[in-house]
Amino acid sequence: MKNPMLEVASLLLEKLLLISNLFSLGGPEEDKAKSSFYEVNSFLRGDVLEVPRTHLTHYGIYLGDNRVAHMMPDILLALTDDQGLTQKVVSNKRLILGVIVKVASIRVDTVEDFAYGADILVNHLDESLQKEALVNEEVALRAEKLLGITSYSLLWNNCEHFVTYCRYGTRISPQADKFCENVKIIIRDQRSVLASAVLGLASIVCLGLASYTTLPAIFIPFCLWMAG
Repeated sequence: MKNPMLEVASLLLEKLLLISNLFSLGGPEEDKAKSSFYEVNSFLRGDVLEVPRTHLTHYGIYLGDNRVAHMMPDILLALTDDQGLTQKVVSNKRLILGVIVKVASIRVDTVEDFAYGADILVNHLDESLQKEALVNEEVALRAEKLLGITSYSLLWNNCEHFVTYCRYGTRISPQADKFCENVKIIIRDQRSVLASAVLGLASIVCLGLASYTTLPAIFIPFCLWMAG
C-alpha cells in the first residue's frame, strides 16, 4: 500500500515543477549575448516576428526601418511618466512586476532589442494557426494604432493576442490556451483534493482553529472535488 504522505509530497513536487515551467519568463538575462546579426532587409513591414524564450514565445510586428512593435509588461509604467526611463530595454524584474500589476505598453524597439540575441522566426504563426493573414500594410497600421499603454493579462491580453489581432483580425493565444489546459489537468487530478486537504489540516494544526484556516481547509478540497 502506498504511503499517503509520499503521494502528497510527490504530487506537490510535480505541481511546483509544472507551475515553475508555466511562469518562467525568459528574458535578457537568460538569453544569448547580443551578438546575433539579423538580416532586417529580409523582413517585410507587417511580418510577425517570433522569438522563442525558455518556456514561452514572444511576438512582435515588424514596422520597417529596423523597428518592431510588441507588447511588454513593465512596472515602471505604473510608477512614472518619464519616457526616458520607460523606453529603456525592459529588464526581467520590470517585466515580472509588470505582469503582476497587469500593466504593459505596446512599444517600438529595434530588432536587436526585441530579440536580444535569440533566433527569429518570421510569420511562423501563419503555418501553425493555418489562418489567412491580412495584407501586410494593414497589419502594420493596426499595430501602429495600438501603440501606447495598455492593460495586461497572461490569459486574456498578452503579446500573442496583440499580434494575432493585427495579423488575422482575431485575438487568440495558443500559449494561453495551453496554460488553461494544464490548469484543468491539475484540477481534474484527484490527488489534488488529497493534497489540499492535507495542507489544510496542517495549517489548522500549525496556526490554530480559526476562520482563515478552517474555511480554506474545507472549501478548497470541496471545490477541487466538485470540479474534478
